[in-house]
Amino acid sequence: MTHFLHTQADLDAGLAKLILADPRLKPVAEKAGVFGLRRREAGYAGLCAIVCGQQLSTASAAAIRDRLFKAFEPFHHDTVRKARTDKLKRLGLSMPKIKAIRAIGTALSKGHIDLDAVGDMEADAAHQTLIALHGIGPWTADIYLLFCLGHADAFPAGDLAVQEAARIAFDLRKRPDAKALTKMAEAWRPWRGVAAHLLWAYYHVVKRREGISLQSANPKPKTTRKAVRKTSPTKPTKTTKRKKTNG
Repeated sequence: MTHFLHTQADLDAGLAKLILADPRLKPVAEKAGVFGLRRREAGYAGLCAIVCGQQLSTASAAAIRDRLFKAFEPFHHDTVRKARTDKLKRLGLSMPKIKAIRAIGTALSKGHIDLDAVGDMEADAAHQTLIALHGIGPWTADIYLLFCLGHADAFPAGDLAVQEAARIAFDLRKRPDAKALTKMAEAWRPWRGVAAHLLWAYYHVVKRREGISLQSANPKPKTTRKAVRKTSPTKPTKTTKRKKTNG
């Protein structure tokens, strides 16, 4: 039976069943405290919003997403996929993201995928259907299933925050990779999505920062280059200049 998390009551009931299945999660839940269900819009708009957030900070992703939705009202896959590349670039979208949202729009237009039907699938089948689309990787597929459809068994094993939360919660020697975490999460079926919500909440408490925007390929901090400039001398010597040109 496929379970969904449409309300806070669904999440709370799922958490109780999850802890019964794996009592090790009880202290994790106690540390995490009360956490709410977060849902996003489904369909093409929901997928595009997640694509916008791939490998970006929460703030940067939100800014690009807002510009994209404001530029196309109503937001329809045919309109977006036919838009000029320069227009999409001005909104802040990179070429890989432009190719992804166009490919998704084309698949919808040609009937290669039915996102309503995906919502009725079992988690693993829905996951495989989504990752068959260009630009939709495992993380994006699972985030869509979990946040846009409320699928109770979707599990983004490649998410860095989920991995790090599991490492701390279970006192592991190193952070589990996606393969190891997927194996660990087998014990949490059919409530793996509830476990993901729990681990994000736990991460937020122990790390004092949000974790949902993190994924397996995290960008380098933008402050790195500024820090280098501050430490460089105002008038570099000849030796310093040679190092710069050879580097």
